[in-house]
Amino acid sequence: MGPVSKGPLSPFRPAVREWFESALGEPTRAQALAFGPIARGESTLLLAPTGSGKTLAAFLAALDKLAFAPEPPKETRCRVLYVSPLKALAVDIERNLRAPLAGILETAKRRGEEVHAPTVGVRTGDTAAIERTRMVRAPPDILITTPESLYLMLTSSARDVLAHVETVIIDEIHALAPSKRGAHLFLSLERLELLRAAS
Repeated sequence: MGPVSKGPLSPFRPAVREWFESALGEPTRAQALAFGPIARGESTLLLAPTGSGKTLAAFLAALDKLAFAPEPPKETRCRVLYVSPLKALAVDIERNLRAPLAGILETAKRRGEEVHAPTVGVRTGDTAAIERTRMVRAPPDILITTPESLYLMLTSSARDVLAHVETVIIDEIHALAPSKRGAHLFLSLERLELLRAAS
């Protein structure tokens, strides 16, 4: 048994820490402050300049958990919900998750640890009907969506995909909060809470 890790990366498994240090070096100040509360499951508002690693800070605890947990059954698979007000940003996030996921999995396998690759799905207004249907039949571990698509999911039979979500990440919340669009999103989040409570 190795030494107990200290510092901002201590909440994470050794493979995640090793990947982060080799790929990115030291956490930014925003990441260092956010990692602990997010890993403990606390509601966290992260306000920092562009380029400070906010998105990875928001996702890393979820990736740490999903990659090393046993693969869940299909009906409880979707555990992480990411909501972006911009369709283009949602697609960018999906792309940007690929590198840390691949790096963590490769590091864990090299260490001889058992992992599974979390799947990522994107649902926006541009998502084809056939892809939306496929997502209901085979939900992803991480769902990336927009406020409007979240509302549509919660008011259709697709809502069952969201019944076991454990982590919600909202990007650009400052742009949403003071608007009608933000009020609409927060109503959807309340509906999501009721759905989870009933499951």
